[in-house]
Amino acid sequence: MKELKTSLTVQLAAMIVILAGVMAAKSLILPVILAVFISVICTQPILWLEKKKIPYSLAILIVLVSVGLILFLFGGIIGNSISAFMKDAPKYEDSLRQMLTSIIDDLNNAGANINRRQLLDLIDPGKILGFTTRALSEVGRIMSDSFLILFITIFMLLETKTFIKKARLVEKIHGNSLNHLDKIGTSIRHYLSIKTVISLFTGLFIWIWLLIAGVDYAILWGVIAFLLNYIPSIGSIIAAVPTVLLALLQLGVGGMIWTGVGYLLVNVVMGSVVEPKVMGKGLGLSTLVVFLSLIIWGYIFGTIGMFLSVPLTITIKIMLEQNERTQWIAILIGTGEETPDRFEEK
Repeated sequence: MKELKTSLTVQLAAMIVILAGVMAAKSLILPVILAVFISVICTQPILWLEKKKIPYSLAILIVLVSVGLILFLFGGIIGNSISAFMKDAPKYEDSLRQMLTSIIDDLNNAGANINRRQLLDLIDPGKILGFTTRALSEVGRIMSDSFLILFITIFMLLETKTFIKKARLVEKIHGNSLNHLDKIGTSIRHYLSIKTVISLFTGLFIWIWLLIAGVDYAILWGVIAFLLNYIPSIGSIIAAVPTVLLALLQLGVGGMIWTGVGYLLVNVVMGSVVEPKVMGKGLGLSTLVVFLSLIIWGYIFGTIGMFLSVPLTITIKIMLEQNERTQWIAILIGTGEETPDRFEEK
């Protein structure tokens, strides 16, 4: 029992040291992680193009150029919309502050005893409206390293076939199965591809809904809904709050209700009905673990960590399943529906 406690203590201490090192070197590690995920996503279409008799190097070029054009398009939309919105942001903040002040005064006149300054400091309009733009600014800052990420991705993709040969050679020499690496790639591709499609339709429906309602910067809020939908649990809420407040300031209570109903309908249908059916058996992670991973990876890597929290946790879980000494951790962070045979596979 004492040896078990010592072992757990050592493992916990090692984990803390590793996390501290990762946080200290996140500016170097994060581009590599992004490149790995991009490589995993791009591998499937590249192999599909290769089956169509297109040379492997040319297939890599086609896929990366396509991804680059998509990112360039989104970057242009986000950049122009944020610049226009930031010019009007002080006006919206003043209007919201005046509205809150008026409500507080009315409540105080009715007999309430509310400290106006403390409440306004607690509900800071600038923080409410600025959170989303700050999150997008951090995404933009990471994308400023796009050339570094691009080069790392290219070299990874060029090494894919060689790596597969090396993995098979390792299996042959040492008899250790590396099927879990393929499982990691498949799980990440499955999750990210489905999440991308769901997020794309979410952003599209939100854009159309806001366009009909007449909310300013509808295309910006649609893109934000698309991007933040990658963040589990709270992403859709973060995307909705500033838009609902803007609708209140611009269109009044009726516009705010219309906007809120739109976000509620779209996210309930896409997130609670469509996504679970398309996702199939799910992520293999408990709901609590998904939420905690969001907090932990967000603390370690910032906003990008929140976007990648689920793929990173899935990767760690699959790695933990491969070792008998850490299988119990994989079971704890799982859904509880895994069979014992699954953890006996090596």
